Amino acid sequence: MSIPGSSSALFLAAAAAGAGGYQVQRSLRFNSSDSAYLSRTPASAGNRKTWTFSCWLKRGLLGSSFQTIIGAGTGGNAEASIRFNSDDALEFYAWTGGYNARLYTTQVFRDVSAWYHLVAVFDTPNATADQRIRLYVNGIEITTFSSRTNPTQNYDGYFNNSISHTIGDAVSGASPRFFNGYLADIHFIDGQALTPSSFTEVSATTGQLIPKAYTGSFGTNGFWLKFSDNSAATATTLGKDYSGNSNNWTPNNLSVTAGAGNDSLVDTPTSYGTDTSAGGEVRGNYCTLNPLAGAQTLANGNLDFSNNTTDSHRPSTIAMTTGKWYCEFTTSSYGGVPGLVPAGFTGTYPGSTATSWGWYGGAAIYNNAVGVFAATFTTNDIIQLAFDADSGKLWFGKNGTWLNSGNPGAGTGQIATVASGTWHFAAGGSVVFPVTLNANFGQRAFAYTAPSGFKALVDTNLPAPVVAKPNTVMDVKLYTGNGSTQTISGLGFSPDVVWLKSRSGALNHALFDTIRTAGYQINPNLTDAETLDTTKLSAFTSDGFTLGSQSGVNGSGSTFVAWTWDAGTSTVTNTQGSITSSVRANASAGFSIVTWTAPNPVGSIASVGHGLNAAPQFMIFKNRDLNNHWTIYHSSFSNLTRNYLKFSTESVFTRTQDLWGTINSTVFNVDQGFLANANEKCVAYCFAPVAGYSSFGSYTGNGSTDGPFVYTGFRPRWIMVKSSSIGGSPGYDWIIHDTSRSTYNLSATQLIANGSVAENQDSSGASTAGFGWDILSNGFKIRTSTAGRNQSGQTYIYAAFAENPFQYARAR
Repeated sequence: MSIPGSSSALFLAAAAAGAGGYQVQRSLRFNSSDSAYLSRTPASAGNRKTWTFSCWLKRGLLGSSFQTIIGAGTGGNAEASIRFNSDDALEFYAWTGGYNARLYTTQVFRDVSAWYHLVAVFDTPNATADQRIRLYVNGIEITTFSSRTNPTQNYDGYFNNSISHTIGDAVSGASPRFFNGYLADIHFIDGQALTPSSFTEVSATTGQLIPKAYTGSFGTNGFWLKFSDNSAATATTLGKDYSGNSNNWTPNNLSVTAGAGNDSLVDTPTSYGTDTSAGGEVRGNYCTLNPLAGAQTLANGNLDFSNNTTDSHRPSTIAMTTGKWYCEFTTSSYGGVPGLVPAGFTGTYPGSTATSWGWYGGAAIYNNAVGVFAATFTTNDIIQLAFDADSGKLWFGKNGTWLNSGNPGAGTGQIATVASGTWHFAAGGSVVFPVTLNANFGQRAFAYTAPSGFKALVDTNLPAPVVAKPNTVMDVKLYTGNGSTQTISGLGFSPDVVWLKSRSGALNHALFDTIRTAGYQINPNLTDAETLDTTKLSAFTSDGFTLGSQSGVNGSGSTFVAWTWDAGTSTVTNTQGSITSSVRANASAGFSIVTWTAPNPVGSIASVGHGLNAAPQFMIFKNRDLNNHWTIYHSSFSNLTRNYLKFSTESVFTRTQDLWGTINSTVFNVDQGFLANANEKCVAYCFAPVAGYSSFGSYTGNGSTDGPFVYTGFRPRWIMVKSSSIGGSPGYDWIIHDTSRSTYNLSATQLIANGSVAENQDSSGASTAGFGWDILSNGFKIRTSTAGRNQSGQTYIYAAFAENPFQYARAR
């Protein structure tokens, strides 16, 4: 999987800048320990019944009570606020000794790696009670709330009155409720109830929600905060209103002084600019340290790491696989350990394992907990890290001088060479306490110019993904059966695989593909041979498929899901030794369908062409002629030649002799006699990883509801997880989530591939409601301790496909 830095990204990054080239220049960082906020008291009241608030925000601290985005009131029992609560739900409320108005979301917002867009609408003259307060996130209206109190019609709220207003804290007189994170491009429209389309649109190039210039009027107390003038932290510079109303805001405890304390940053929801190695110049979504992985406290927009208890680390939110990258760490003591860790790192501090490297300033560069290069640093030293992911070369420097007479620009004098082509993360860690590390990935000026060719770690420097719009090659459709015939349409492609499952009933899965042709089905949850039944799926169409009347796929009133993939436009013949296969391949999307007939005599391991031009990491096999098990290969198996799994059972299997031979960019080698008898037909579905679109990996369970964070490099659309180290009892199922059935976090609506059960049941029929994970802009986070997903010490494999590549994803 590649997350490189490349100028090829610039065209699409420019396209993501916004409508008509609209660009968000800066964000303002808020940190609760600084008591940072903006304040203003309007000279006179505006329209207290109708207004619209819009902003872009990027979260920092999670699980903290009452993080106020904007508030108004007189304190005590007279206030209103839009805020995040300790459960990370979003709340709007107005309170006068009780709720005058309230929306408290069911969904939670725990993505710290990308930007959200928020719109709040107050419209109490509206005759429809449920429309008097509205919340939109990323352009979609929120309709599910754990608590709701509608205001009375024509209620006058606190906002827009001539009382104290605050951004980043509750109103004066209330207890501190400081926001932690970043805010950008804030609009307040006095007297109008607008929709997100006034402030955003969807990019035709990327499918991403992007800012656009607001062209309407602002009203008396309306304002527009750009935070673009950081010449001083005053109401007429940093807090300046650009609406033309001069409704300026006073900064409190916000700094524009150069260095780690600077709260005016170029971390923004629009990606543009040229990287000249200085830092603080390219706009875009910047890397930070990740509070969803590792341990210990983060602050200052997740750029400060502090630790007072035990060895620990926090990795970056963006991985490096190809390209050249540079970042800096400022240290409070020699106990801080900046370094480099691989994906799935389970050590304590960078350098504590054989595949990680870290600089413990009291002694040396460490690898596998052993000092390998003597070097020290002390308080306030600037530690430099340069990583060439293409060659795997790693350099450390201090205060402008590279260790080992290194020259990253020339590619010489590296401290270490790690495996290239795999995910690596910059990380902050510690071994002696207390310690604080401050990271700079380029969201402010670097203390020292980055080496020639090395870039800031920001989405703008990532390459244009091969699959810019994943819904043109993979998608999920929900439908309701009609008991007759119907055509399901609206896909962005003509599907080559359609996998159907009833959501509401205990009915078998049904899988169809274009090589075997419409009507020929196989059941993933059964061992049955292929059957022909045109009353199920009778045709593939240009943007969907046609269903017959069979109840298993189209029962009247029943709900269904269809998972669909594109395997290219034509079927070709591929001959490898004794086997000639029919191959339908979409190499750019890393997916192919392969059918062949077992040779006579069958023999042992033989080659089959797959057509992908890259080695598959996930393959699904079925004998079409026999009632026989499915055979599944995954590149994360502990024994790559003998391990396999089945859809039709939960157990893990290991052969006593090899099942798998060479798997490369041209062929897979598999024991033909294991799959079929002579002259029997087989089918394989082959998947190779594509950067920003698909990922096939593993994670190790920790047995906690604060489970592992799994990096994919994209926001997933579809995820399947299975334990590969334990099984054999209900609960260790093939678990499938998708974002059509779980439209918000927590994603907890599951189906299982190894059973006919309805949604949210395991293979024994027991309820799995609430067992889920968060879908994030760069991966997913396990939020359950249940054995089938997160048993401590057990290995879980996954397959995931994207809704958006990371650089085009909004936080969910």
